[in-house]
Amino acid sequence: MVTHLVLGLEIGWGTTLAIKTIVILMLVPAAALILGYTFLLKMMSHMQSRLGPMDPGGFHGWFQLVGDGIKFMQKEDITPLEADHRVFAFAPAVVVMSTFLVFLVIPAGPDVIVKDLNVGVFYALAVSSLSVVGVLMAGWASANKFALLGALRAAAQLIAYELPLLLAVVGVVIQAGTMSLQGIVSAQHNGEIFGWSGVGFPFILTQFVGFGLFLVASQAELTQTPFDMPVAESELVAGYMVEYTGFRFLFFFIGEFGTAFAFAAIAATLFLGGWSLPGIDNIGLMRFLGPLVLFAKVMLVAFLMFWVRFTYPRLREDQLQALAWKFLIPIGLLNILATGVFKVAF
Repeated sequence: MVTHLVLGLEIGWGTTLAIKTIVILMLVPAAALILGYTFLLKMMSHMQSRLGPMDPGGFHGWFQLVGDGIKFMQKEDITPLEADHRVFAFAPAVVVMSTFLVFLVIPAGPDVIVKDLNVGVFYALAVSSLSVVGVLMAGWASANKFALLGALRAAAQLIAYELPLLLAVVGVVIQAGTMSLQGIVSAQHNGEIFGWSGVGFPFILTQFVGFGLFLVASQAELTQTPFDMPVAESELVAGYMVEYTGFRFLFFFIGEFGTAFAFAAIAATLFLGGWSLPGIDNIGLMRFLGPLVLFAKVMLVAFLMFWVRFTYPRLREDQLQALAWKFLIPIGLLNILATGVFKVAF
């Protein structure tokens, strides 16, 4: 009887995990499309008075999403003759998988999470960096010099900006006293500002330097303007994606915008309190409100990221590396030092 009970518990746990994983697999492409079309095409077209994406289908160009989907389905899947076919085909999947893995530890409510790891922050940053493996695979396997140069640029860029991204997070971990993302949300929700707990203690109030570092490093990790040298159209045609067409190119598209959504969710969780609302401790209520609150905060962070993307020109490669090694990393180290001093003193 005990054996049957244990087996039942194992089956129940496995079923729950499978359901959560399926939801995540549905969420990531949806997030990519929401960010790509709601923010990139619609909001930025308003800001720049660009009317093209606002026309198809009448109301705010709603048919643009359908039209692009049909276009990708009609595209011929082409593989270069001299390419390594297996590596070439598998590279987009590696990029998308790294995005899926990040979402597994992001909490959207008191218990709306696939797995609450004690090292959730470390895990999220570690798996997000796996995309560079897929990028290198795509560049090398394409048998194209522009693709290879783009992949090498991407690898150098991602390695350089992983450090300020990590340093920006360390200050939050020091303040919260935990690497669990759910624990970091709880620390902000239950915190106090000079004895007042009206709005909790969102870490952006003390970690605004870390928040700025995180946004800059995330922009570079996403290879978005002004850090888009690996895919620079004017220099490398399309970088490591130059030989990809159809659904394989769509996978890179989903990976880029899905990762943007993931980084925005991590920033909202670390610095803005995540799914929590000040003054509301009802767990049952937050199971439903939590995802909506987190989504609103994610949209706010994503707005800042895409605003920068459409505002600043592309940096040179030497300027990009100098920014990371000469400025962002020293600033991140100073922020950690200041956080440690204040943690001990107060």
